[in-house]
Amino acid sequence: MEVVRPTISDVETLVDCWVELAADQRQHGSRLLTEPNREAVTDVVARHVVTEGVLIAREENENAETDAEKGILGFVMYHVEDGHYQQDQSTGVIVNLYVRPAARGNSIGTDLLDAAETELAEAGADTVSLEVLAANSDARRFYSRHGYESHRIELAKRIENDTHSKGDP
Repeated sequence: MEVVRPTISDVETLVDCWVELAADQRQHGSRLLTEPNREAVTDVVARHVVTEGVLIAREENENAETDAEKGILGFVMYHVEDGHYQQDQSTGVIVNLYVRPAARGNSIGTDLLDAAETELAEAGADTVSLEVLAANSDARRFYSRHGYESHRIELAKRIENDTHSKGDP
């Protein structure tokens, strides 16, 4: 396995990985839809590929003649935060980190996270932040093992209104 920058020819496979990630996160309470977001995600992934804000774990296959023949095992998308407010630290953001289920347990997530942290540090980030769903205990343990601590907690509340109570979408 090697961690490398993807090319534009990898975008479709990366979008498939994102859809897999979004589908998996539904069990943990994510409100993101999968297929309805495919077009928007294609734009986001392509932008990250062009701006070098994504790395992939690609299986090494000596018989493969092209990168496309080497399967993508996982990916990490990231950027340096460029908000409108002045802060006392530059923050790098891990947007998505995903390893395909069949490839888990082989340190691929760790390798991707380490590589993204290195890239963010080289870009001037002092701190790296990410979001994880509260119900995703495996992800919370993974990030805790890598030194991440709670910094901000998002609270959510479903609002009942006449539209919802009448059964309208």
